[in-house]
Amino acid sequence: MAKDLTNWNPEDEQQWNSYGKKIATRNLWISIPALLVGFAVWLYWGIITVQMMNLGFAFEKSELFTLMAIAGLSGATLRIPSTFFIRIAGGRNTIFLTTALLMIPALGAGFALQNPETPLWQFQLWALLSGIGGGNFASSMSNISYFYPKKVQGYSLGMNAGLGNFGVTTMQILVPLVMTIALFGSMGGDSLALQSTSGTLIGKIPAGTQTWIQNAGFVWMLWLVPLAFATWFGMNNIADEHVSPNVGSPFVAFAKILFMLAIGLLTATFGLWLLLVQHLDKFIVLPIVIIMTVVLLKLIPGAIGQNLTRQYQIFKNKHTWVMTIIYTMTFGSFIGYAAGFGLAIKVIFGFKHVIVDGVMTHNIANPDGPSALMYAWTGPFIGALIRPVGGMIADKVGGARVTQWVSIVMIGSALGVAYYMQLAYASATPQDYFVPFLILFLVLFTATGIGNGSTFKTIATIFDKEQAGPVLGWTSAIAAYGAFLIPKILGEQIKATTPQYALYGFAIFYAVCLVLNWWFYMRKGAEFHNP
Repeated sequence: MAKDLTNWNPEDEQQWNSYGKKIATRNLWISIPALLVGFAVWLYWGIITVQMMNLGFAFEKSELFTLMAIAGLSGATLRIPSTFFIRIAGGRNTIFLTTALLMIPALGAGFALQNPETPLWQFQLWALLSGIGGGNFASSMSNISYFYPKKVQGYSLGMNAGLGNFGVTTMQILVPLVMTIALFGSMGGDSLALQSTSGTLIGKIPAGTQTWIQNAGFVWMLWLVPLAFATWFGMNNIADEHVSPNVGSPFVAFAKILFMLAIGLLTATFGLWLLLVQHLDKFIVLPIVIIMTVVLLKLIPGAIGQNLTRQYQIFKNKHTWVMTIIYTMTFGSFIGYAAGFGLAIKVIFGFKHVIVDGVMTHNIANPDGPSALMYAWTGPFIGALIRPVGGMIADKVGGARVTQWVSIVMIGSALGVAYYMQLAYASATPQDYFVPFLILFLVLFTATGIGNGSTFKTIATIFDKEQAGPVLGWTSAIAAYGAFLIPKILGEQIKATTPQYALYGFAIFYAVCLVLNWWFYMRKGAEFHNP
């Protein structure tokens, strides 16, 4: 087990060059695959639901979109307590436990998928718990921010987030492939026959082919077990006053983390009850969930509550709120589009949209449509790959300047995607519009990745070392609600036969972010100019 670090100061050139860089690099390269698997387990519902549709699971399209929305809501809400784990429980303790906990939803989803008769509530439960993987981002980013000096924060955080986000792409490539083979033999359960054409990165799979959809959950155990050992024996707690001053024993740290995660799961479940049972509007439910989570965490007695009081000082800084909105534009868009991209391709281009008896219908399969599983990985792949590049560019020319350019590109590409969505969803041959739709969506993903890297740089420059970690966690928590909102909004607008309206709304939000970024960070006289 790696020892706890004391007197850690990466800004000290002598310490950094003698041994600091080596320690930071080791922690980063263990953190990255742990975060990658967290993203995979969190967002694999975007692929699983497509295959559930291909296998004839007896659920409505809107119910399948809801599974991804549940995982999105849970993952985002769990980022709120995760924001504060590092100071309370230490980096190694946090990353080890939250990585190990992912075994629960991975196994649960695998067993549930073995049977098409599994009731919807079980899938909803495993989607809720898979949100643990989404919550891990906040603690992981906060942790890595303490290991590196400010001069390379854009690079280090971009690497952790960007390669960690490759969990989305890895999942979108790996899951369709492992579902085609009996990877675990008789231990993995029986296969199911495809009722409609599916696909993988290497081509289409015809109806009737035997498929092991349960491997979508089971396969992650091959990584989670060794990663649990790697995080425990290879990572460090930083036991300094400005990072993790009172870590205590690992078991005490684990108890703190589990209790705070339970609060997040409780408030997320309450929010889902308001949405799914009481049918409250999502824009009413989200503030309720966020405020409840923040308040309940603050009410924890003893040292945890006192510690949170200190960390909650970030809420008194106006730049916390400005960067939360701007960061939501970049990461919130990335994670939301990644969550809903595959299912949107399936629903918009996988069916013919024709008038039958005077009524527009959207339920006739389109044999010439693109396979969602062949293309769903492309956008998240580019968005994650480009993120460290965005951070490095921001290190050189300034984070706010890069964000300004990105905002303009996101507005234009979102409007373009909306245009081709509208054409496709009113056509008997929607595949005619798929290529420009895909190209514009890839541009949009690219912009989100570059902008995500640039916002890391801005946050690291504006805030001092103690506050930068919690701010990174908090902004990522709010932005992660994109994984809930975007699939939810897309599903609603597709059901209303107006999917383009979703993208019009997102473009308006990007325009607001463009103005905010200019006012606070690019205009002359700004408190922080081009941080």
